[in-house]
This record gives sequence, C-alpha cells and structure tokens, in this order.
Amino acid sequence: MSASLRVTQWESATPPTQELLMEIMQRQRLEPYTWSNRPHDSYSAHKHDYEKVIYVVEGSITFILPVLKKQIVLNKGDRLDLPAHVVHSAQVGPQGVVCIEGHKLN
Repeated sequence: MSASLRVTQWESATPPTQELLMEIMQRQRLEPYTWSNRPHDSYSAHKHDYEKVIYVVEGSITFILPVLKKQIVLNKGDRLDLPAHVVHSAQVGPQGVVCIEGHKLN
C-alpha cells in the first residue's frame, strides 16, 4: 500500500453516489464506514497509527496539515489518502459533510 499523501478529485461530470464510493472502497478491501458532521464543526490536531482513505459524499471539509504547511479542500467525490502519523486537523464546510472512510492496514 502507498504511504504517500494523495488527493484525487472526482473527474466525472456526474457526482458519485454513496453506493458507488462504497463499492470502490470495498474493492480495495478498505471496509468503509460513513460519518458526518454539522456545518463548521472542527477537529483539533491529531494523528493516527494507520493510513486512512476518505471520500466526501456530500458537502465539504478542509484538512489542515501544519507540519507539511498544506490545506486540502475536499468536495463531493474527492478522495484523500492520508498516511499514518501525519498530524492533521479539519474544518467542516458551510453545508456540513458526509464522508466514507476506510483504513489501510500496514
């Protein structure tokens, strides 16, 4: 599995459905689950011991990576592959957010 930070924007003119994104992640053996947040919710800086993959189903979320000096805005259909041990915080957009997340085991 890749351990590099990667953002993949949804390129089709038709937005993906939650079912399609779940299928994509299941094919990659990620055991996906959904989570959501209200508009403008935030997560303080933290890190994980595993690589995580996130797709945005609805709304938007911005991931802030202070050590890498990056901010990544994800909108509907966008994917973030976040390596283990990368410190990040997050800010939910004005419409809230629904995401599908799966973990890559090392």
